Amino acid sequence: MKSGFLMLAAGAFALAAPAFADDFGDGLAAIRSEWDAASYGTTAKSARNDAFAALVEHAAAFRAQYPDRAEAVGWEGIVLSTYAGEVGAMSAMKYAKAARAALETAEKLDPTALGGGIYASLGALYSKVPGGFMGFGDDELAARYFEKALAVDPDSIDNNYFFGEFLIDQGQYARARAVLEHALEAPVAADRPVFDAGRRAEIRALLAIAARKGAS
Repeated sequence: MKSGFLMLAAGAFALAAPAFADDFGDGLAAIRSEWDAASYGTTAKSARNDAFAALVEHAAAFRAQYPDRAEAVGWEGIVLSTYAGEVGAMSAMKYAKAARAALETAEKLDPTALGGGIYASLGALYSKVPGGFMGFGDDELAARYFEKALAVDPDSIDNNYFFGEFLIDQGQYARARAVLEHALEAPVAADRPVFDAGRRAEIRALLAIAARKGAS
C-alpha cells in the first residue's frame, strides 16, 4: 500500500554519517544539522518548505564540491527525497526522480556509505512513490533495498525505522513491531538531539499504529 509523497517528509532519511576532521566533515555535518532543524525544528509548513528549498541548493553545492564522495552525493539524494514530500504533487515526482538518480550514483561510489543509509533511502523511495504509469514505485525492489541496508548495519535506528514503516504498509504488523522496537534500542545520538528525539517520536507513533492495526 502506497502512503503517498507526503510520507517522504515524515520518513525523512536522517541517516548517520562518519565524522571527518576536515572541511568535508564540517560540510557534511552542516548539511545534517540543517536537515535536523528543517525536519524537526519547526511545524509551520511555509517555514519547513523554505528551509528545505534552501537546503536543496546547499546540498547540490556540497555535492558539486565533492562529486566523488558517496556521503555528499547520498545526502543530496536524502535532501531531495525529503523535499519531494514538501512540495505539491505536480513537482513531487521531479524531485523523487532526482533523488533516485543521486542515490543510485552514491550507491555506485560506495553502497555501504552512511551505514547502509543509501540502500535504506532507495528502499523508502521505491516503497512510497506510486507505481505504474504515475511513477517508479516497486515494493519488491524496496524490500530488497531494505534487506541490503540491514545487512550493512542491522542495529541502525534509521534502517530499522524505514523497514518497520514499510512492513506496516505491507500489513505485517507483528514483524513491524519487532523491527521498530529494535530501532529504539539504538544508542542515543547525543550529537544530534533534535533528530534523535524526533526520530524516536516517529518510531513510537508507528508502534502505536502497528499495535492498533495488529489487534483489529
